[in-house]
Amino acid sequence: MGTENSGTVEISEPLLEEPSKIPESDSENIPDWKEQITIRGLVVSAVLGTLFCIITHKLNLTVGIIPSLNVAAGLLGFFFVKSWTGFMSQLGFSVKPFTKQENTVIQTCVVACYGLAFSGGFGSYLLAMDEKTYNLIGPDYPGNRAEDVKNPGLLWMMGFIFVVSFLGLFSLVPLRKVMVVGYKLTYPSGTATAMLINSFHTNTGAELARNQVGRLGKYLSISFCWSCFKWFFSGIGDACGFDNFPTLGLTLFKNTFYFDFSPTYVGCGLICPHIVNCSVLFGAIISWGILWPLISQRAGDWYPADLGSNDFKGLYGYKVFIAISLILGDGLYNLIKIVSISVMEIFRNSSMENNIPLVMEVIGGESSRLELEKKKCDEVFLKDRIPFWFAGSGYVALAAISTATMPIIFPPLKWYLVLCSYLIAPALAFCNSYGTGLTDWSLASTYGKIGLFIIASLVGSNGGVIAGLAACGVMMSIVSTAADLMQDFKTGYLTLSSAKSMFVSQLVGTAMGCIIAPLTFWMYWNAFDIGSPDSPYKAPYAVIYREMAILGIEGFSELPKHCLAFCCGFFVAALAINLLRDVTPVKVSQFIPIPMAMAVPFYIGAYFAIDMFVGTVILFVWEKINKKDADDFAGAVASGLICGDGIWTIPSAILSIFRINPPICMYFGPSVRT
Repeated sequence: MGTENSGTVEISEPLLEEPSKIPESDSENIPDWKEQITIRGLVVSAVLGTLFCIITHKLNLTVGIIPSLNVAAGLLGFFFVKSWTGFMSQLGFSVKPFTKQENTVIQTCVVACYGLAFSGGFGSYLLAMDEKTYNLIGPDYPGNRAEDVKNPGLLWMMGFIFVVSFLGLFSLVPLRKVMVVGYKLTYPSGTATAMLINSFHTNTGAELARNQVGRLGKYLSISFCWSCFKWFFSGIGDACGFDNFPTLGLTLFKNTFYFDFSPTYVGCGLICPHIVNCSVLFGAIISWGILWPLISQRAGDWYPADLGSNDFKGLYGYKVFIAISLILGDGLYNLIKIVSISVMEIFRNSSMENNIPLVMEVIGGESSRLELEKKKCDEVFLKDRIPFWFAGSGYVALAAISTATMPIIFPPLKWYLVLCSYLIAPALAFCNSYGTGLTDWSLASTYGKIGLFIIASLVGSNGGVIAGLAACGVMMSIVSTAADLMQDFKTGYLTLSSAKSMFVSQLVGTAMGCIIAPLTFWMYWNAFDIGSPDSPYKAPYAVIYREMAILGIEGFSELPKHCLAFCCGFFVAALAINLLRDVTPVKVSQFIPIPMAMAVPFYIGAYFAIDMFVGTVILFVWEKINKKDADDFAGAVASGLICGDGIWTIPSAILSIFRINPPICMYFGPSVRT
């Protein structure tokens, strides 16, 4: 699913030096684009890319909410290289200075790498093709054919990621000047990351960065040790340990309301905005607190009472399809909204360009300083050009390779359908990139779902499921990487980094991700029971995406009684809630829940909502006690909690592969009367 990055970073120092302090030869102090890309930077990028891929896979396979790790990437990149240069200097070696441009390149490379762990579909459309998801839905379920199964394989997944992931980078490169300089799109996350990196490379900012790294390391260690401690009590199976601790009582535990002591989800609660965390909890209360208990009382009337807990003709069907309706309603509304805003902004900018005043006012004071900053950013950003012919020929060549390769990997997806996807993809990539620049909300998964429905319905029952899921991957990869590239161009623009170094680092990071993302997923696949409803790694979106593909072919004929009415009601409710958020004043809309966030616990459960709410309560209290301290260190603490738990996944997976089980099963049950 898409992730909203609403955090901002306040920096008291200007992005560039004061005009009086900028020497005439300042441009000579900016490294050449080749010097901004270093061996040490690429090594650090590979290490951090691996760590963040592991974290992203864990979140993808458990709850599907991926917080932004851009700040952590920039901070850890700064820490690793600064530590390396300091260590080598103490040994007497001459080391190359660590610049903000190199810091930006590392951050860009890491984000490109771990971004493929999300857009690669390892927790959604690729996993929806496997046999376990097929069996979970049921062999006798209409439209769910045994022929539409493709189990994960390391080589074919790498091949698929390689042929689809690079096209997005070439699709919008010629428009970087228009998007960043012409339209002056803000790209809030990119701007915040740039301000953070700029602050690291000032005296006061470097001191703050060192303190942030200290906090991150402290809570990373705590999180890692706690996860290790929990493992000893988790026993064999999935019913033991702190992950099944009935903190709110056994009755609520049966409805998944409990705190499971997960550092990852508490960290997510610290990073995600308060409204997102509260929306998730609100969705959990509506679904697991009210709706599912009421519907379960209708067993034997609305659906057969003897069905299994994972049968789509029973309560399980309500959980999945109502969640889908909320997701689609929210996605459709935001798609129409952002496309409309984008079109109006384009026409407005065009009209402004046609009415440029002939006489310019003399600018002085603060305006002069800002104008000088902007002029310098423009000059550096536009200096190293990426030829149009290079971008165009690169896109055509990669599209040709992908058009020929995709039908080999996925036979039901014919070459002409792939070609049509690539013909319209640049327009959709532009819409998503423009919308991300305005709102900081990437709708890559929504564009992917549109491609899924269209291709699945066109291919029909004979292979439509596999074709639709593969087409979802094609569309999602292009629009996601294009938006990420423009976001990074904005970061590079504000840190005086070369556009060429940004593009090359994106290429290198994407190439790393094509190898690292499948390898780290393969570790999970071999070590854990992925996709099982009783496993911690439920992979909730695998079932949802496969059901969407089946819906594109079969329609709604096999839904449980009244399920379609519920779906329509929640779909309309999602539209209405979004409209209400947009038309009400900010002081009111900030308390209106987000339907997309509400939908997640409908299918997964309420336990992670409790964890995230604990995180948001900690942050709220922290902000009340010391807001500046919270603003400075909350992201570092959250990143430490998430990273520590993520790192423990590696030894945990190794132990699981070698069949070394935890020695103790800590289990809770009701007292037995004697």
